[in-house]
Amino acid sequence: MSQMSLSAFREQLVALDLSERQEEVGFRQLMVELLDSGVDCFSRVCFPAHFTGSALVVSADGGQALLHHHRKLGRWMQFGGHCDAGESVLQGALRETYEESGIEGLILASAKPFDLDIHEIPARADQPAHWHYDVRYVLIAPEAAVPRVSEESNELRWFTPAEMEALELDGGSRRLLKKWRRLLERRSEHS
Repeated sequence: MSQMSLSAFREQLVALDLSERQEEVGFRQLMVELLDSGVDCFSRVCFPAHFTGSALVVSADGGQALLHHHRKLGRWMQFGGHCDAGESVLQGALRETYEESGIEGLILASAKPFDLDIHEIPARADQPAHWHYDVRYVLIAPEAAVPRVSEESNELRWFTPAEMEALELDGGSRRLLKKWRRLLERRSEHS
């Protein structure tokens, strides 16, 4: 990521209104500190922490979200992952979501991050336990989008908020669900 885009990303994080997102205030602080550290924090080999990008994919009508059952982690989650060389977090989220969902023509709901999350990744044979500083967006699938399962997933499925609520989700995914529900409620109030 260029110095100019790094600076713009930092400014975007600092400018986020987190007044209704108190849980994310500490995450943002740690993210800014990592950005200011001078390390290549967008590289997957930056330990003990690096940035990742992910996205909640919602149907064209907003009533369902597409999740994948992650093959390695064995749980339902949003799409996303590591940034490739030179990519921004948003570019990484868009690329990873397309690669994992197979859906073309995804529409970015907002260039502002929808959610900030920091979560630990367990150690594997080739890497130590580390932290993903995950910046999350919302992508809207085109009407009649047909997802396809990638090698990273066991399964892909559309869920209503109630169906998603019944899943065993981590805290960050529960927060995404809560925010998505809030958006749906606001939309129905204005309809």
